[in-house]
Amino acid sequence: MLTTDSNQLLLQQTPHSGYHWDGRTQRFFEGWYYRVTIPEIQQTFAFMYSIEDPWGGQPHSGGAAQILAPNDEYLCRTFPDVTTFWADRDKLALGHWGKTQLTQPPTYLPPPLFQQHIQTGYQATATLNQGIIHDPGTGNYCRWQYQIQPIYYWGDPNKSQQSTAGWLSSLQIFEPGWQILMAHGLATGWIDWNGTRYEFTNAPAYSEKNWGGAFPQKWFWLNCNSFTNEPDLALTAGGGKRGVLWWMESVAMVGIHYRGKFYEFVPWNGKVQWHISPWGYWYMQAENPQYQVVLTGTTDHPGTPLRAPTHNGLIYCCRDTMRGMLNLQLYEFSGSKPKIILTAHSQTCGLEIGGQPWTDSWHSS
Repeated sequence: MLTTDSNQLLLQQTPHSGYHWDGRTQRFFEGWYYRVTIPEIQQTFAFMYSIEDPWGGQPHSGGAAQILAPNDEYLCRTFPDVTTFWADRDKLALGHWGKTQLTQPPTYLPPPLFQQHIQTGYQATATLNQGIIHDPGTGNYCRWQYQIQPIYYWGDPNKSQQSTAGWLSSLQIFEPGWQILMAHGLATGWIDWNGTRYEFTNAPAYSEKNWGGAFPQKWFWLNCNSFTNEPDLALTAGGGKRGVLWWMESVAMVGIHYRGKFYEFVPWNGKVQWHISPWGYWYMQAENPQYQVVLTGTTDHPGTPLRAPTHNGLIYCCRDTMRGMLNLQLYEFSGSKPKIILTAHSQTCGLEIGGQPWTDSWHSS
């Protein structure tokens, strides 16, 4: 039986929170992204979970867990057995078991039981992220467990939550689908990274997902909910060349949650422009009839190559840093000229480029 808290989570959860695979045997992936930032040390952990061709027996069938850790360090563990992956079709809940003495079908376990019985694997819900993976070749490992208190999902807090890509995303005409699951939350728990234990209370947390038959041909992404002197602010922005039925389109969006209000800049309510370098510089400007936003992300760090599901399986095809510099300006149209209502800065912005080779800057609108 669902508790009152569980019922409330189901009412507030975003569209697409559940698992999308419907049993069809055509190329399919689904991926989930959880992140927690520790402001005191200006460092971030990002956890990336994925499953490909889950009916099994295919060249790319299997799952993986990747971690981007402080100073952009990296750890990855694959889970070839698709039968030990589980996910809920109606809500955000998933996991993958690796080494364990349990013989029962994989499912959610209370955290103490998971820690006792699962030697390699993970489980994640709207309010929990827990797991352990290690690299036998290097001896590097990560063990983690933290609870999550959601603050903002995707949309105005007191209204029905929205699909990140609009209502058309429910018709499965886009490749891939993309959904911010939780724009901002507070995480409390611990992460053990190669013997260094990080403990945190009410640290900024975030989660999103994507799914479909293919990643975009090319994409970029900016994400931050740990700003200097602005604890109630969350930004997610990105764009890409994605498949729509039989053609490709370039699209981008910016979403901001700030002091109980949602500011959305998408192609169907305004204009979005961008200038993204092959690495080091992300610039976006977007406006709708009421507001305008300007984003500038930069980094001197080299970033870390990450794997993503592709037609050729899970391969290195994107580059990330969690130590990006971000400047954000939000304006309201009032009278003859825009009036600035927010200026914010961060040194812990997530910045990413991905897809086809980035030999030149990408300008578009």
